[in-house]
Amino acid sequence: MTLLAAIPGLPEQLDPKWLIQNGGPWLLFAIIFAESGLLIGFFLPGDSLLFTAGAVAAGVFTDWGVEFNIYMIVIGCFIAAVTGDQVGYLIGNKAGPKLFNRPDSRLFKQEYVNKGTEFFQKYGGRAIVLARFVPIVRTFVPTIAGVSNMQYVDFLKYNVVGGLLWAVGVTMLGYFFGQISFVNENIEIALILIVFISILPILFEFQKARKEKRAEAAEA
Repeated sequence: MTLLAAIPGLPEQLDPKWLIQNGGPWLLFAIIFAESGLLIGFFLPGDSLLFTAGAVAAGVFTDWGVEFNIYMIVIGCFIAAVTGDQVGYLIGNKAGPKLFNRPDSRLFKQEYVNKGTEFFQKYGGRAIVLARFVPIVRTFVPTIAGVSNMQYVDFLKYNVVGGLLWAVGVTMLGYFFGQISFVNENIEIALILIVFISILPILFEFQKARKEKRAEAAEA
């Protein structure tokens, strides 16, 4: 059992086990791509799926009947993550603000746009990297960067760094930690911890922003 499978009421199709068993590496890459840049992909389980894929490559879930090559997985996930963000940027750059003026629907909510916009305005270029570790926000920030006409070269630079840290980093965590017997036997706890670890960059930035704000207040 995985963490998502243990959550009551969650569709089976969002459980990493179901996704990996039924779609293999290509569905994995498609999900990482969609969550990275397609606005309809915000609900997909990117973090836990990457970690689980790494664990599968380490041979943790041999009873699943699936084998992953770790090199193929990290390269594929990295390309999917970077390409997804590129598509998100192009959507925002070409469609413009009209894209975000549409009314709420079942999958599109203005509150998601607002969260992404605030995040981008607060962190600037760094938001492209940091947003990778924030569910929902990571899906909308690339598009918002495109709408804001962020310099493409700068976006590409942050996009590659963010894709490397997130797609490769989280997958390798699953691969290495999955080989530890305690983690292997307590994979649900490991998945909870990986979600916590994934938001650490945001906590650091939040603390840094608080210190800067206090410093400015003291000077004033």
